[in-house]
Formats: sequence, structure tokens, C-alpha cells
Amino acid sequence: MNELSQARVTAESATAMVDLAGVGLNATDTLIPVVQYPARGSKVEIRPTTVLPGGQVATAVVACQQWGLSTRYVGKFGDDSAAQLHRAEFARLGIEARLVTAAGCASHQSYILVDDLGERTVMRRRDPRMDLLPEEVKRDWVVRSRALHVDGHDTAAAAQSAKWAREAGVPVIADLDELYPGVEALLQNVDYLIASRDIPGKLAGSENLNDLTDLKKSLPALYARFGCRLTAATLGDEGVLAWDGEHFHYTRAFCVDTVDTTGAGDVFHAGFIFGLLQGWPLQRQLDFACAAAALNCMGVGARGGIQPVEQIEKLMLSGTRHPATFRV
Repeated sequence: MNELSQARVTAESATAMVDLAGVGLNATDTLIPVVQYPARGSKVEIRPTTVLPGGQVATAVVACQQWGLSTRYVGKFGDDSAAQLHRAEFARLGIEARLVTAAGCASHQSYILVDDLGERTVMRRRDPRMDLLPEEVKRDWVVRSRALHVDGHDTAAAAQSAKWAREAGVPVIADLDELYPGVEALLQNVDYLIASRDIPGKLAGSENLNDLTDLKKSLPALYARFGCRLTAATLGDEGVLAWDGEHFHYTRAFCVDTVDTTGAGDVFHAGFIFGLLQGWPLQRQLDFACAAAALNCMGVGARGGIQPVEQIEKLMLSGTRHPATFRV
């Protein structure tokens, strides 16, 4: 039987209302700096490695907590030292953690090669026993929030959570970087779908996945198919393109001295959620998210460059941006 542990509350306590609930991935990231990505069959020198907590939803929750929102994280861990690392970090930051433990199992791990340009390549290891199951998530953990964030990896649990949120009138934000089996059931209850650049075309069945202009077809198609409030694609240093049902919105990325792009997308989603809960106009949400993601790339690890709101807004006002890819 699974053991539930919380960083801030006990299992018997009433579920508090929070600004953001997150149901999804966590990871322990081993960062491996290299001069350049190694060729097949080659030998390369590596610099000192660093082990840090990460994961899509877990990182977004951490960022929002650091910006002053109250948060709850729901996820699954093994019974190893990696789990203790995450628990300690949630407790340190004051995040309400509803954690399910998989006995005799290693927590999710990522090994990340980071080259001198800051670009990263992720290698992952995850035991199937680490899958979060729908019956391991309680409805109150989801609906006692102002927003729900999911990543779709534990698709059935995410879909159940999104359904509960939709029924309770809680907006659902999804970070999708892979087409997980059964993801369509999740997307039926997603309000804000913000995916990696190739996902909209794949979901829409596009034959021209390498043409960025195809997003002007696939984003509206997904909006209509799933009844979202917004569909968007993050484009790295090319920014983000979003469709709100009537208009496209394009935001250019900010130029920074990049150290490590790990977690940039996770922090982008956190920035979007923060702006959403502030009631900001969409363009300001996207600007804030791009600025937050850019600054995070100046630090090491998924959470190493999370900056205070004031620093993010300063970059929004005075930062240099990359050239535009789209005209809208």
C-alpha cells in the first residue's frame, strides 16, 4: 500500500485552498557540462557534475511559490535519497507536497549534457512503478486551487485531475512536450495548451512538421478540436506563438548570456500561470513568461536562474530581443 507523505501538512488535515496545484513530473537532474555534444564512438572530457531537483510540473510549482503564490505539488517518488532531496526542497520553500511513495523503487532521474552554448540533451530513466495512478490522486488536492498545471506524462492521472478541475471551474494549463498514449482524453479538459514546437503539428496530423508557418494552421485546429481557451507553441530563442480563437499573438524571446537551457520551458509555463492568476492581458503574460524563461537560462539547472518578479519585469522593460520569426 502506498505511503503518503506531506512536506507541510499531515494526511489527516483538511486540504487548504492554494493558488496553484500541479500534478506531474519531478526529476533528479544530474548535469554534465561538456564543451560540445560528443560524436558517436568518441571520448570527451566532462567538467564537475551537479545533482539538482527538476521536473516539468515540479519546477513550475517551485517558481510560482518563489514569486509569492501558494502552491501544492502532487507527484510520485521512489524510496531513495533523491526523494529526500525533493522533500527537503518542498519543505524549505513552504510548498504543500502530496507525495506518493513507490516502495523499493528509484525516483525518476535525468542525465543532462550541457554544452558551452548552454544547449542541453536529456537522457531519462524512469521505472514503470513510478507512474502516478488516478486512484492515487485525491479530488480535493486538485479542486482546492485557483489553477491546475499538468504535463501529461502520467496521462490517466492528469486526465482525471483535469476532468475534476473542469467540473469545478478551475482553469487547466498543460505543458506538453511528447504525445503520450491517450493524451487526447486529457486535452479535452485543458484550457491553456502550451506545447513544444512540434506537438501542435503532430496532434493536427500535419504533413509539414518542419515548417514553422504550419503552426498558423495547427494551433487553430487544436483550439477548435479540444475547445481550449488558448493554444500556443514555445519556440526556444524564437519566442512563442499563441492563438486565442480570434487572433495570433507572437512574443519574441529575450537575448541573455545563456549558461543552461534546462528548465526554460518549465519556467515559461510558471510565468504564464503567474500572469494568468494576476489577471494580466495575454500579451503581458507571454512577455513575463519569456523573460522569466530567459533569465532562468543564465543559471545552472532547471531552477538555477529563477529570478524575483522585479528582475523579470526589468528585463521586460529594457531587455534586447531576438529577431522576429513570425508576423501576426
